[in-house]
Amino acid sequence: MSSRFLTRLRLAWESTRPVDPETTATLRERWQALPEHVRTPAQALGQHAVGCEGTHGVFPRCNLACTPCYHSRDANRVRVDGGHTVTQVRAQLRLLRERRGPHAHAQLIGGEVSLLPPDDHAAALLAMREQGREPMSMSHGDFDASYLTALALDAHGEPRLPRVSFAGHFDMLMFGRRGIERPADERSLNPYRRRFVDMFADLRREHGVPYFLAHNMTVTPRNLNQIADVIRDCHDYGFGLFSFQPAAFVGDDRRWHEGYRDSTDDDVWAQIEAGAGTRLPFRALQVGDERCNRTTYGFYVGERYFPILDDEKPADLHTRDVFFRHLGGVNFAGTALPTLAVKLARVIARHPSVAVVFTAWTVRMARTVGLRRLLRYRRIRPVTFVMHSFMDAADVTPAWEALQRGETSAQPRVLAAQQRLQACSYAMAHPETGELVPACVQHSVLDPGENVALRQFLPLLPTVRSHREG
Repeated sequence: MSSRFLTRLRLAWESTRPVDPETTATLRERWQALPEHVRTPAQALGQHAVGCEGTHGVFPRCNLACTPCYHSRDANRVRVDGGHTVTQVRAQLRLLRERRGPHAHAQLIGGEVSLLPPDDHAAALLAMREQGREPMSMSHGDFDASYLTALALDAHGEPRLPRVSFAGHFDMLMFGRRGIERPADERSLNPYRRRFVDMFADLRREHGVPYFLAHNMTVTPRNLNQIADVIRDCHDYGFGLFSFQPAAFVGDDRRWHEGYRDSTDDDVWAQIEAGAGTRLPFRALQVGDERCNRTTYGFYVGERYFPILDDEKPADLHTRDVFFRHLGGVNFAGTALPTLAVKLARVIARHPSVAVVFTAWTVRMARTVGLRRLLRYRRIRPVTFVMHSFMDAADVTPAWEALQRGETSAQPRVLAAQQRLQACSYAMAHPETGELVPACVQHSVLDPGENVALRQFLPLLPTVRSHREG
């Protein structure tokens, strides 16, 4: 055999290795850093993922008004600057790559991402991909198809991104959306939700660009009882994930108009379950602290939703444990299907019981769904339901300050906040200090000062009014 052939064979073998050694080391480190109370068999952090990541201080400005708004008072006094965004994204993601390993999901988040010029937006996403991240752009969704096309395609009309992922935030607490300045209720936003999804469907049909879409919604007592209808109305629009965030007292206090704590996480989750039409067993898989995150993975067949794991069925929990043990370090999201197939084949060749366990799970799911339903609809639509509960700044600030001093608080609320921060699944990077901080710390403690500095560094350009405007 020639040396060239042997080299290519070795590279092919390494590229299809199920788990990168660096990933193994990173996951082990992540697990060991978690507080004891979340190191459970259900915990995904450290067994399958390092957690999500987000940017900060890259474009804090937004052109909608929300009640509440998690940005500080100075956020809308900072100019959107594409060069600044790309530079900061590169630096932040480089640190995340160094500290959290070769693969993760990361959000391009700030104010409104579509205020970035399309070329700068694309450059930021590509910079994230260069660091092994699967990026998602966070947006209110009030932009045109022409912007999306300019983002996804290069100057020659060819796709420059392997996939576009967006989280569209839609709720009646957002003011200033074109065509519906002040929504009367959640249902009145459904045409805008549909329009958002249709833009991506058209992009794929016309240019072959794949996409993934999430739906975000802030929840207060005003729209709590409308959650179920949002899910019933929109579950088949094309969103792959529905995320609900109970409002917290964070950011600009001029936009706090309700008693957000009048409803509980259980109240919100009950509404999500009502919309899905079934119990959502969120304890089968946990991400961080249960007080912060609840997640159920599943799929629709027709109008019915089926969770993939039931936390009350020992056989499903055994399937989860086998997945973490033998497949936990496999990178599914960022791997081409042929390569992934070889990786899985190599796992099964070494651990044949994996095939047995997942075949049994497939048979159980098929029985649960029913052959008649599968033959009738012939389509499975994966959809994930998530609830993210942020903490109030009044609790985060003393909790973080105490952690920085190495102290454990004796105050129950502050202690609970400390525990949640230590188990946080969502990190933001500070290259200037080499520090990674939880998102709640970023928004509650660091954003106000950061945006004051950005206001000086990137001031809004002065506007000269014409005589006609006057």
